[in-house]
Amino acid sequence: MNDARDQVVESRTDESRDEFFGHRHLTEISQGGRSLRSDLREIWLYRDLLFLLTSRDVTLRYKQSTLGVAWAVLQPLILMATFSIVFGRFAKLPSDGYPYPLFVLCALLPWQYFSRSVSGSSSSLVSSASLVTKVYFPRLILPISKTLSGLVDLGVSFLLLGCVLAWYRVMPGWQLVLLPVFVAIAMVTALAVGLWLTALNVRYRDIGLIVPFLVQIWMYASPIAYSMNLVPQHWRWIYSLNPLVGVVEGFRWALLGKAPPDSGPMLVSMLMVVLLLVGGLAYFRRTERNFADVI
Repeated sequence: MNDARDQVVESRTDESRDEFFGHRHLTEISQGGRSLRSDLREIWLYRDLLFLLTSRDVTLRYKQSTLGVAWAVLQPLILMATFSIVFGRFAKLPSDGYPYPLFVLCALLPWQYFSRSVSGSSSSLVSSASLVTKVYFPRLILPISKTLSGLVDLGVSFLLLGCVLAWYRVMPGWQLVLLPVFVAIAMVTALAVGLWLTALNVRYRDIGLIVPFLVQIWMYASPIAYSMNLVPQHWRWIYSLNPLVGVVEGFRWALLGKAPPDSGPMLVSMLMVVLLLVGGLAYFRRTERNFADVI
């Protein structure tokens, strides 16, 4: 029975994809037979649209910008300098024996990627209302495209990190090979949070006003300007419910070769990422059928 339903979904997605790219077909969109496998199949069938939306986001971000992609370097550079003066020199926060600018920059890169992706994902459906209401395509493509477009800025930011590493003569160890794993975890975390926010934003437009405040608070609730060693041991389990804790600690471990983070809090943080993603996908799919009516 499930195979028959999957065939119906595949036939429906093939026809609607052809219609979107210029071929005229009669497309019937019906509920039923939805599964994670069929969702992934739809996204693969619409991979051209995903690529176009992702490249469009990158182009629009720097369109008519004098500095262009250089902003991806200037933003973390300015934040690194500000944090180094305020928290490193004035507050004298410890940095686990590493130069404070380098210590904070390793955390700023995944944080900026996360904040940019979440902010874009949360408004992805509302900002594309004209597209959502006129043509069928997998709605998951919109938040996914925002998550992918942020990787361009993240990649450019690594050039700044390389220069700072060279300046302080810090050589990453073998842990550097695991950096792509933590980049992938950062992507999943941003997508998981973005799925919740964009689905909620369709029905409750207050979410769009809350997101900037939420992102700002989330930064100070994550070990970016300070070391996790400042968090009391008996509070770390609760503190690690923040999914960004594992991402930030993983980046610092991979880039600086510091002592590996505690396995317990890391597992709690990774478990929260999985729960957020599963819950976000379930809620997104449950509310997806009403997006075109409510938006």
